[in-house]
Amino acid sequence: MAETTIETVQRRIPAEGADYLLMAGVNDANLQELARVSGCRVVLRDDDLILSGPAERVEALVPVAERIVELARMGRPISRADIERMADAVRSGSEMAPGPAEGPRVTVPGSSRTIIPKTAGQRRYIEAIQENDIVVGIGPAGTGKTYLAVAMAVDALMKKKVRRIILARPAVEAGENLGFLPGDLQEKVDPYLRPLYDALEDMMTAERMRRALESRTIEIAPLAYMRGRTLQDAFVILDEAQNATSAQMKMFLTRLGLNSRAVITGDKTQIDLPRTDSSGLLEVERILKGVEGIAFVYLDPTDVIRHRLVKDIIRAYEVAAEAEAAAAESGDGAG
Repeated sequence: MAETTIETVQRRIPAEGADYLLMAGVNDANLQELARVSGCRVVLRDDDLILSGPAERVEALVPVAERIVELARMGRPISRADIERMADAVRSGSEMAPGPAEGPRVTVPGSSRTIIPKTAGQRRYIEAIQENDIVVGIGPAGTGKTYLAVAMAVDALMKKKVRRIILARPAVEAGENLGFLPGDLQEKVDPYLRPLYDALEDMMTAERMRRALESRTIEIAPLAYMRGRTLQDAFVILDEAQNATSAQMKMFLTRLGLNSRAVITGDKTQIDLPRTDSSGLLEVERILKGVEGIAFVYLDPTDVIRHRLVKDIIRAYEVAAEAEAAAAESGDGAG
């Protein structure tokens, strides 16, 4: 039986002008990660990033290597997680995140730090927020839904496109179920709002954030507090929208006044309501698609930017849910 010969090739990616430390990483960690995700040999020699190995793997690695060189030329930090996300995008046939010169960016006020989308899904999300009055971002944990929405809100406030930011979350256990907890109502619901404070703290200095909260330029409140109000000249974010009831979602959407925009974020796999089908997020997805000025953006595990295991955990749960659904359907059919 004849042996199959695997063609081995070598490609040189010009890296002149790139920051070699950023590109290679500390102790060549980035080059090692490139080799791990691709199964190729990766060497930085003179002004070239050299890839060698089976032809198919090398060709798949080329766009990832070129993007890393581009980032290093722009002085952008590169992590092993970034490399893994790029490789995943190539393997799945999806689009890589835009390069630093291509995609949208948000500058953090009072800082030289710039927030840029790390995945193609995040780029679509930011562009949708820029172009539409209402955006619904749906996807799993760790995809940046809330963080990027808050970044866009702060950017709009600093550029005087809006006069205030309103951040809301449903407190599913609000009301009688919280009665046994110590403190006043605000102290009881604050734990549900903490993720919104965390995102803001990453965008603003502590002093600027304190002043904005005291002047109510930025308001963080449970969704129930929105009832009866008209929100004008505001950037409004409804987070964890899968836990808003249909009535609450309709109430929220009809609060928008002149020169206001809204971002609604949620994860359909984490509905904590007693009845899943009462989720306002599922309802707006069904009845508002196709309405001009409202955009739906779907993020998936390839957009996860937390610890690399988070993506694997999400996928494992998806597989288990699919297997459970298939087993239930098979049981129904047998009956």
